Amino acid sequence: MLTAQDVFEQTREAALRATGPDERALQIDYPALATKIERALAGRKIHLLHVNEFLPEGYEDQGRFNVVVMTSGNVLFDMVIGDSYFRYDIFSCCDLDKIQLIDGTWDNKEKRTEESFLSLRLMHGDEAHILLALKDDQRPTVLSFADKASHGRHPEKT
Repeated sequence: MLTAQDVFEQTREAALRATGPDERALQIDYPALATKIERALAGRKIHLLHVNEFLPEGYEDQGRFNVVVMTSGNVLFDMVIGDSYFRYDIFSCCDLDKIQLIDGTWDNKEKRTEESFLSLRLMHGDEAHILLALKDDQRPTVLSFADKASHGRHPEKT
């Protein structure tokens, strides 16, 4: 189990990686961010954490990257972090309308290659929360979220 402090540490590391070579570095007040994450998670035990290194489609105007966490009680937090922006959505796995896992390829025009990706969309109402794995080492976390969300939303009846 992870704590809010663990989530903050991994978020801070992601913030440092989120700046491209041609971009201005993120201007984050890290002590304030630690307090915001602590307040948002309110002592909950975190079972899973995933950092999207690039913002998924639809988040572009909101920040630089997002962090999705799942508590041991199947509650999800989608936190979007930017220079002077922090927001989070909270929802329960039992409130999900649809869970969609996409395993495919995308055309990387910069490298002129086709690259694989794994995308998990967690949808409720007209909201979609996306976890994206662009590297093979990110796939197990996304698949773990898919497993835990599907079991939380659709438990087997015995």
